Amino acid sequence: MDFDFAFAWSILPDLLPGLLVTLEVVVAGFVLATLLGMLVAVLLQLQSPIISAVCQAYVTFFRNTPLLVQLYFLFFALPLSGLALPAMATGVVGMGLYYGAYIAEAFRGAINGVPQGQWDAARALDFPPLTRWTRIILPQAFKPMLPVLGNYLIGMFKETPLLAVITIPELFQAAKQIAGLTYRYNEPYTLMALLFLLISLPTSLLFSYLERRRAHV
Repeated sequence: MDFDFAFAWSILPDLLPGLLVTLEVVVAGFVLATLLGMLVAVLLQLQSPIISAVCQAYVTFFRNTPLLVQLYFLFFALPLSGLALPAMATGVVGMGLYYGAYIAEAFRGAINGVPQGQWDAARALDFPPLTRWTRIILPQAFKPMLPVLGNYLIGMFKETPLLAVITIPELFQAAKQIAGLTYRYNEPYTLMALLFLLISLPTSLLFSYLERRRAHV
């Protein structure tokens, strides 16, 4: 089947609402994943057996089970226990929990990479724990995390087609509906790929720029 540029142009407005939904879920999920990953990484530094066990269980479970299964559980199984979330909220929470586990491990490695002298100096100056973390440790740990966070953000964009299984009308779902109605598949799926590229490439360039800028600070 030949590619019809006129048809592709005509269906582009129908894909844009799905693109907007994709952006909303990914941005909200990425913020949740970053905050959750940072929190878990900090909690693991407290060396409390109970807290460490809970954090390790969370990381192990979400890193070693498929995101698709987790989304199914959150959307279809969890309501059986009385806790039901809207589809969009389920997508955000599912993406946040899944990627938060990966970001937590990355943050833990970055925190452990902060020179011991920085920890000793913070303690010697008797900084409160909150100030020590927010003003000294985390800013230094965040610097090597930029490329990692950029990769995970792009990865989240590429995982969003899985959200179609929980009825979220994201970009893939929109392309699938157009293909099903028109029996033309080249145009909607090609446009979908181009729109994903249009998001991922600037995101990658932005994080590369931020990384270079941080390297000169």
